[in-house]
Amino acid sequence: MTLRIAFSLVLALAATTLRAEQIGCVTTEWKLIGANHRVCVESFADPKIPGVTCHVSQARTGGVGGSLGLAQDPSQFSLSCRQTGPIVLPASLPKDAVVFSEDTSMLFKETRVVRLWDEAHRTLVYLAISRKLINGAPANSISTVPVMPWGDK
Repeated sequence: MTLRIAFSLVLALAATTLRAEQIGCVTTEWKLIGANHRVCVESFADPKIPGVTCHVSQARTGGVGGSLGLAQDPSQFSLSCRQTGPIVLPASLPKDAVVFSEDTSMLFKETRVVRLWDEAHRTLVYLAISRKLINGAPANSISTVPVMPWGDK
């Protein structure tokens, strides 16, 4: 039973990551052997809130370890979310939900984007965090999207 739950979790995380579309990467340091260090930008739509698109930039480690997928990416990222169409809120919106997850090392480190709902201000809050503590606190970035009318309505 535990194996089934773990497999389901892996599939759910893979499905979330598949929604991200790579926009492009910029080299930050050239490496003689292996891939260069770079910063990559990906976009993803909130899977439950039509009309919201987020972009996340993340540092990627190059070199031989990075080329082989063995390097641990640094917890350096930025997040920007915007209204890109009419926002239709579901009938019941959970207080928080994971909308994006991507591994940044082989073990125990990931970048995760969580959507929070600020009902008092009718604002969607997107929080990107590193799931590994860095100097006692996780790296994080925040972006907000106020729920407003779209177009000529």
